[in-house]
Amino acid sequence: MNKIISTDKAPKAIGPYSQAILAGNTLYCSGQIAINPQTNEFVNGNIEEQTIQVLKNIEGLLDGAGFSFKDVVKTTCFLADINDFSVFNSLYEKVFISKPARSCVAVKDLPKGALVEVEVIAVK
Repeated sequence: MNKIISTDKAPKAIGPYSQAILAGNTLYCSGQIAINPQTNEFVNGNIEEQTIQVLKNIEGLLDGAGFSFKDVVKTTCFLADINDFSVFNSLYEKVFISKPARSCVAVKDLPKGALVEVEVIAVK
């Protein structure tokens, strides 16, 4: 049976979806953009500021479900501008030290005009 994960350590869902779903021992996390969970406001900063907030949000989701970054097996990363890849990657590699499988693509637009969105899958 699937369990809906809801935590105040990550932004509330801004649409008809769950923050994350635990299916057996696998956690599927919805994509995270730079929304501060304490204020529910979008962090309208540069790629570095937004990436830091996204990574904090992912950490909050993982923690809220009893997981950590070391449990992440797959990430999907979306960048509004592929020229931001090196800055994004330098911050990403500091938290995903277990080197999960990853896709990283540039997209035309992201919700709220975000520069980055990341979704993860974690397994215990």
